[in-house]
Amino acid sequence: MPEFATWTRTDTIPFDAKHRFMATLNHDHELHAFVFVKGAPEKILTMCQNQRTADDTVEPLDKAYWQEKADNTAALGQRVLAFAVKSVKPNHTVLERTDVEGSLTLLGMVGMIDPPRTETVAAMAECHRAGIQVKMITGDHAKTAAAIGMKVGLQNPDKVLTGTDLDSMNDASLHQAVLECDIFARTSPKHKLRLVMALQSHGMTVAMTGDGVNDAPALKRADAGIAMGRKGSEAAKEAADLVLADDNFASIATAVREGRTVYDNIKKVISWTLPTSAGEATAIIVALLFGMTLPVTPIQILWINLITASTLGIALAFEPTEENTMRRPPRPRHESLLSGELVWHIVLVSLLFLCGVYGMFTYAIDQGYSIELAHTIVVNTLVVMEIFHLFFIRNIYGTSLTWKAVRGTKVVWLTVIVIAVAQFAITYLPPLQTVFATEAVPFFDGMLIIGIGVALFAIIETEKQIRLRLLALGAM
Repeated sequence: MPEFATWTRTDTIPFDAKHRFMATLNHDHELHAFVFVKGAPEKILTMCQNQRTADDTVEPLDKAYWQEKADNTAALGQRVLAFAVKSVKPNHTVLERTDVEGSLTLLGMVGMIDPPRTETVAAMAECHRAGIQVKMITGDHAKTAAAIGMKVGLQNPDKVLTGTDLDSMNDASLHQAVLECDIFARTSPKHKLRLVMALQSHGMTVAMTGDGVNDAPALKRADAGIAMGRKGSEAAKEAADLVLADDNFASIATAVREGRTVYDNIKKVISWTLPTSAGEATAIIVALLFGMTLPVTPIQILWINLITASTLGIALAFEPTEENTMRRPPRPRHESLLSGELVWHIVLVSLLFLCGVYGMFTYAIDQGYSIELAHTIVVNTLVVMEIFHLFFIRNIYGTSLTWKAVRGTKVVWLTVIVIAVAQFAITYLPPLQTVFATEAVPFFDGMLIIGIGVALFAIIETEKQIRLRLLALGAM
C-alpha cells in the first residue's frame, strides 16, 4: 500500500463513546481506497474477519490470541488501541457504519502508558483521610482501570464494573453497587449520569469531573461539576460549576482544603462575634433589669465594639488552615452554622463575661475607686477577655494550648498590638480620658485584668477538651 500520508481523507465516522471506535475513508491518486479504523480492542475484534501477519499476508482472525494480548497489555496499566483496515472501491466516497462492521482486517494493537502524576497519589490519600470517597469512571479497558486505580491508591481496586454490567442492573441494584465499587470501566456518558444519580440517592454530595461534550449532562446533574480547562470542551466548561486550569486531580484536593478553611474561618468569626457581643449585652441588660449602675457608659460600649469588631473579628478571616482540616469527615450538607454546640458556647461565654464584668466592677467599688475608674477597669476587662477569647477560638477543632497557637499569625498579633495601643491611649492620655470619661488604671489592677482574661481562657479551654473527649468516646 502507498504511504498513508499521501492519502486524502474523504469521509469520517467520528469517535463515539457508545460504539467505541472511529473510522476514516481515504483515497490516493492511483485509484486506491481504504477504510482505516481504530478503537477499543474488544469492539474492533468483533468487526474483523481476518488479520494481517508480519510477512504482510492475510489469514483468519485468531480472536482468542488478540484478546489475551489486549488483556495482558491492559493489566500493565496501558491504554490499548486496535487498528484495522478494509479495501473499498475507488468510487466509494461516503462512509457508513455498515461499511466497517464485520468485514475488517486487523492490523495490530498498541499500548500507551499515561502514568498518573506523582502528586495524584498524595492527593488521593489526602481525600481518603478527609472522608471523601474517590471513584474512577473511565472509558478504558477494565484491567487498565484496575491497574491505574491500584497505582493511585483507590480503596477497592480489585472490583471493577463495566458499562455492560451497569446496563444489566436496575436502579435498585445500582443503588447498592455504587457503594461497594470504586472503579467503573468502559462507560458511556449515560452511565456517568446514572452513577451520579445513584450516589446522590444516598444523600451524598457528588463532585463529577469531565472534559467531553457528552459529559455535560453528568456535570450539570452533579452537586459540583468540574471541567478540564486545558483538554475540556466548551460544552463541558459551560455545564460545569468549576474549571480546573491545570487538569490536575491534586487541585481538587487543594480546593477542598481551601474550601474547608474558608468555612472554618467564617465559623470562627461567628463563634467569636456572637458570644462576645452577647456577653457585653448581658452585662448591660442585667444592670437595666435590676436597676444597677451601668458597669460601662454608652460611649465606652461603642468604643469596644468599634475597636474590636474592626480588628479582632477581621483577623480571624485570615486564619491559616488547621492541621487536622483534611483529617475530618465532611460536614453534613444541611448543617447550620448556628449549631447547638455554638449556642452552648454563647451561653457559657456570656455568663463568664457577666462574672468578669461585675466581679471587676464590684472589686473597684469596694476599693473605693471613683465610678470613672471602675468604668475604665471594666472597659479594659472586656477588651482583654475578647482578646483571650480570640486565641481560644482560633483552634475550634483542637487544643489551643500549643506553641503554634500562642505564636499566632502576623495578622493576629498586629490586631492585638493595635488594640493594646488604643486601650493605653484612652486609659492614660488626658485628652482621650476626657472624651471617654476614663482614669489611669493602677499597675496591680492592670495585672488583675490580665488574670481575668487568663481565667476565661482556662475555663473555656478546659470545657472544650472535656467536650472533645466525650465526643471521641462516643464515636468509639
